[in-house]
Amino acid sequence: MKRILLTLLLITGTAFGFEGTRSKWKGFEKVSFEVNGQKAFVVLPKEPADGNLWVWRARFFGWHSEMDQMLLKRGITIGYIDVSNLYGSSKAVAHWDAFYAFMQENGMAEKVALEGVSRGGLICFNWAKKNPEKVTCIYLEAPVCDIKSWPGGKGTGKGSSNDWKNAQQAYGLDEAGLMAWADNPLDNLAALAKAKVSIYTAIGLQDKIVPPAENTLKLMQRYVELGGPFTVYPMTIGEQKLEGHHFPIECPEQIAEFICSHFEKESS
Repeated sequence: MKRILLTLLLITGTAFGFEGTRSKWKGFEKVSFEVNGQKAFVVLPKEPADGNLWVWRARFFGWHSEMDQMLLKRGITIGYIDVSNLYGSSKAVAHWDAFYAFMQENGMAEKVALEGVSRGGLICFNWAKKNPEKVTCIYLEAPVCDIKSWPGGKGTGKGSSNDWKNAQQAYGLDEAGLMAWADNPLDNLAALAKAKVSIYTAIGLQDKIVPPAENTLKLMQRYVELGGPFTVYPMTIGEQKLEGHHFPIECPEQIAEFICSHFEKESS
């Protein structure tokens, strides 16, 4: 079935198989629907690239959308399913499993690039660690890499008391259980590193919401020690807002190229 869908896609030159409510996003067609009971959508390129490539956005869709628009112009579909209040828990991973299966049924590429902002880092890593063979690369912006840091606020960061309570509910654990949780993005990285999944992160050095020292930089050290490729770009130009958690992206073209180059590696 997937081969038939892909053949029809290449013949017609338009996206095939998605049904739902149609609207426009930045001049591109957006199709909204539900998958596994969760709100989801795709944004479709005007001319799909060979291979039906796609990027999977985690959280805050539309924030710093420069890269997504560049990718759409290069024929890459953007996919999204809302699991923002599940904090990367097993429930969130299950919804992502269902969305991946849905995208496969609709003829999309077997390997996907992941793109996450802030708490989106939780689900990106927790799904990728279980599915390294399905991931081309990962781009993250100010990512949460340890649930104790955010929303827990158990390190130098401010945390979020309401989100911390909600996270306990999502994980089905009390505070002590979540503090002892041993499958954060920081943990169990060996399979992802062995697969040489490249990670690129944009961070703000003054971030007090998701401090780099207990999130990105700690994960980078562990990942590199396991042999995984990892790039960190500190964004220092322009106004740093929300206590350093929001910052301008200095190099959107470079990030879009990072994602596209890994699709090219897969096809070569």
